[in-house]
Amino acid sequence: MRILLIEDNKKLADVICDVMRSHGFTVDWMATAQDGEAAIASVSYDAVVLDLGLPDRDGLTLIGPIRKIAPIMPLLILTARDASTSVIDALEMGADDYLAKPFMMGVLIARLRAIMRRGAITQGTVLHYRGIELDPSRHSANVGTTDLSLSRREYAALELFLRRANRVLSKAEFEESLYGFGEELSSNAIEVLIHRLRKKLDAAKSMVDIHTLRGIGYMLAERAA
Repeated sequence: MRILLIEDNKKLADVICDVMRSHGFTVDWMATAQDGEAAIASVSYDAVVLDLGLPDRDGLTLIGPIRKIAPIMPLLILTARDASTSVIDALEMGADDYLAKPFMMGVLIARLRAIMRRGAITQGTVLHYRGIELDPSRHSANVGTTDLSLSRREYAALELFLRRANRVLSKAEFEESLYGFGEELSSNAIEVLIHRLRKKLDAAKSMVDIHTLRGIGYMLAERAA
């Protein structure tokens, strides 16, 4: 799941990004409203965490553009303002929830997952497919009684597969979902990632396989007899 964080305080943003990544999210960080708006226009995000106190303009002015591009995408507001009017305005303009600064990181993750559930993205729902079980809330995955020991990106790739089982996913979709802006990405990174994940599913005697459709992409489907 790829999240956009728009927050001008670098120290706070660094902590938030680290915590989100430790919970399996891919995170892009933007420090201004202008950069945030450009990111929203160019990438399909699973959720946005937006600070209202941005240096170039009020974060409230981003809610309209966000809702125009993604009407149901989960949007969590961060604010240090001691004014209920701003919070009410944000919620009425289309924000899903808010969090007042200072806050605990665990609460941020819980609130984010809650609005993603309400947004029908089911980030906190256990996913099942042909004997595979993946629980985003515990960051766990298993095949039957066999736990899968997965890297952060292997886990994210499996989650993407499970959410879109029996559907072909292109290489570009994996790159967009699993890698943030500025991350180094070799030409065969996705191929290597899929290869590692396939081996781990095979070792766990999974009933499914990752099928490669050359020139098109990959699909998680039932293993051929």
